[in-house]
Amino acid sequence: MSATPIISRATANFVTLRSVSCQLILDCRGDFPALLYWGKPLSENTTPEMLALLATRQEAPCCSAYETPIGLTPSDSSGFLGHSGLQAHREGRAWTAYPTICSISQDTPQNVLIESRDKVNELLLTHSLFLDPESGILVANTKIRNTGDTPLTLNWCAAPTLMVPSHLEQIMSFEGRWANEFQMRTIDRFTGSYTRENRCGRTSHDSFPGLVIKGSSTNERQGEAYAFHLGWSGNHRLQSEILADGRGYVQMGELLMPGEIILGAEESYQSPDLYAGFSASGLSRLSQQFHQYVRGNIITPQAKQKPRPIHYNTWEAVYFDHNNEKLFELAERAASIGAERFVLDDGWFRGRRNDKAGLGDWYVDESVYPEGLNPLINKVESLGMSFGLWVEPEMVNPDSDLYRAHPDWVLGASPAPQILARNQLVLNIAREDVQNYLYERLDSLLSTHSIAYLKWDMNRELHQQADHTGQAAAHRQTLALYQLLARLRRAHPEVEIESCASGGGRADFGILQHTDRVWTSDSNDALDRLNIQHGFSMFFPAEVMGSHVGPFDCHITGRKINMAARSGVALFGHMGLEVNLLELSDDERTELQSAIALHKQFRSLIHSGHLQRLESPDYAISSGIVSPDKSCALFSYALTRCHSSHLPKRLQFQGLDPNTIYQLDCIWPSKASSSTESILDSAKACLVSGAALMEHGMQMPLILPETLLLFSLTRHS
Repeated sequence: MSATPIISRATANFVTLRSVSCQLILDCRGDFPALLYWGKPLSENTTPEMLALLATRQEAPCCSAYETPIGLTPSDSSGFLGHSGLQAHREGRAWTAYPTICSISQDTPQNVLIESRDKVNELLLTHSLFLDPESGILVANTKIRNTGDTPLTLNWCAAPTLMVPSHLEQIMSFEGRWANEFQMRTIDRFTGSYTRENRCGRTSHDSFPGLVIKGSSTNERQGEAYAFHLGWSGNHRLQSEILADGRGYVQMGELLMPGEIILGAEESYQSPDLYAGFSASGLSRLSQQFHQYVRGNIITPQAKQKPRPIHYNTWEAVYFDHNNEKLFELAERAASIGAERFVLDDGWFRGRRNDKAGLGDWYVDESVYPEGLNPLINKVESLGMSFGLWVEPEMVNPDSDLYRAHPDWVLGASPAPQILARNQLVLNIAREDVQNYLYERLDSLLSTHSIAYLKWDMNRELHQQADHTGQAAAHRQTLALYQLLARLRRAHPEVEIESCASGGGRADFGILQHTDRVWTSDSNDALDRLNIQHGFSMFFPAEVMGSHVGPFDCHITGRKINMAARSGVALFGHMGLEVNLLELSDDERTELQSAIALHKQFRSLIHSGHLQRLESPDYAISSGIVSPDKSCALFSYALTRCHSSHLPKRLQFQGLDPNTIYQLDCIWPSKASSSTESILDSAKACLVSGAALMEHGMQMPLILPETLLLFSLTRHS
């Protein structure tokens, strides 16, 4: 980011950034910038000098007389004994870089640019920090420039390293696997390093690039917490360390392969952006800040100008068995129950009768669609829906015309044999000829068809991340993906794009800069989805969360879950359908149609309100969305299994106005199973205060497991 200097090096002992909810102070008195304070806004009579005085540390036995500050880029040469923020060398020499502050530029109370130079080792280090004034989210990156004449090999360049208070005792990470992403796990911080590394070549299902540092008493509604997310869609490294001296920090950056970044004279490398937030009021408040930032700074104006359409996706209804007669009937059924977009999934292009062939040949299969896709598109649009199409441009099947013509276009690790995954190899999209081929094919499809949406899939990891010359390629591959997406969006700004990488394999703020929606998981099992969506919501708002009603017989878990529960879970995101509409009973169709109507009724609230995840017993998952003015809200209570007591516990709502009288209604399902009369028979248009709902709570009824209830709250006039 650009900044006009208003602070000189001689007078900039401290730099302060401010937002509505927090304040950040950098100590620039020494050779390099370091975080002094990050937390609640301080009183006007509190000075940085006071904080620096209170932070004075003394020499400890058997330690250096000088305790090295934890700088934004801590270095080995400074005496720092933790993980260096910069690792670079010139053929094994000049690795002890020691850049010192040479200029500080700040043109607003929200941003600063700090340059540090090492004249001996010939490099320039730049730290850019921006504290969003409304959300309080910090966006920070580190840039290194080779100012010498000889190549500089870069092994690691982290985004700014941020100190974290030692009184916060816990780390919350986000783990998982395919079809079970975003699982939250909490462990105690310890002396030493907690490190997670991802080498999948994409964001990954198992190691989401995010961490939360919190107190042991912090929960959804109270307590301090800091959250960190690296906005990068490739390899990454996350670290939270407590040094032997008791100080702690978080450091994140791109994980680089050997020789991946070698900077020539005057060439630069910039780390991915680190997004970080602080909350003194619990984890839900922290999520609200990230959601506010995404809504205000990442989601495109085009996506915000219209409601997010209800999707119908054909995959689980037809798989590779495409024919217009069946697709026409599915389109009619989808439109009749309220779908607004019809997405044709895998199987429409040449040679694609199964997952073993065809990838790379992005031409409509004339043997399946002799008149092309336009008859189907015309049918879909005549029913009042827009049309979407599945693609997987980064991949190629060995059994394809493209691979037979260009076997050198794929990534590999010669002389090792190629590793197939889902019968696929990975195209080297950083090659100009590959990039141009893919752009031409996709541009042609979008230019000759009325396509409103691309479901952009990526169904394998990058096991062999080298190009045809033997150079490491993951970094260039990620940037090339961003470049290809940006080219398509410039040419077709009206087309929406979904990031779908076997579900949650590529979900981060980096890819979200180029897409409009994330397919959260390949699992449509409603019980699995509750936990997946719970974790996803830590950083992402509901409107970018693809959430679909799956089939009764879940193809991944084998569970059979009723339509009311499946629909209720999907209703709290960007809603869609994956069911085979030709096999639904009349009752199921009616119930699904009612759920879609309910989502449309509350869509504006769901996609703009403040998330409230509720503290729930281990047999239930609860959350809500409250409008910014607190005039209305929608809360969900899902019973996932049996409880040990006769009746479940009360549900304590959150985020309401305590002085407002609300009309409370249980609006879903139309009839909840209960063996005896319950509170649901009484909670219809009843009037209760926000204070009563939050402090006293509402007794939950005796219902069957795998039941989801929705409660509507509306300010009573």
